[in-house]
Amino acid sequence: MNGLEITLTDSEVCSTTAEHPTVQLCFDEAFAIHHRLVYRYAYSLMRDQGLAEDVVQEVFIRLHRNLETAQQEGMLRAWLLRVTTNVARNLMRTRTRATARDAEFVASAAQKVEIIQPEEELLRQTEIAEARRTLNKMKEPTRSCLLLKHEGLSYREIAAALSIKESNVGSLIARGRREFIRLYGKIGK
Repeated sequence: MNGLEITLTDSEVCSTTAEHPTVQLCFDEAFAIHHRLVYRYAYSLMRDQGLAEDVVQEVFIRLHRNLETAQQEGMLRAWLLRVTTNVARNLMRTRTRATARDAEFVASAAQKVEIIQPEEELLRQTEIAEARRTLNKMKEPTRSCLLLKHEGLSYREIAAALSIKESNVGSLIARGRREFIRLYGKIGK
């Protein structure tokens, strides 16, 4: 070739600049040249056509973002295969974790589901009705303080909701608990 030696990185020249003495490929050329190689390698790692296609897509998205970096030192093919390996491993880890989370969720959901016997449900409904009757016998604002505290509100929130002083909330709750125990005979059941 007229005594001049030209080094090409992986294929034909797309653009050459004075800053870059080595020949750089356009993204389209790099894609056309390496797509099949990357797909075959991804498929051999994933053993699933759909997952391999996902890996290839992610690899070429990363190539598009890092085209100049990927072509440094003429190592585009090695860069693509390294990225393919990393993306495939990440995807396998993600799927493994998701499968473990799903299995854990199913197991915990199965443990939480209890078959409630009709007698137990009747007893539970009777206790709820008795607790409501007891609460209805209590005077305001003691009753409301007790109910709001049971709902998880802070003393400040209870005071604001009932338009009472925050310093009175604690004593009203304590008084309400004593009165409820006296009227109901048992608390928390």
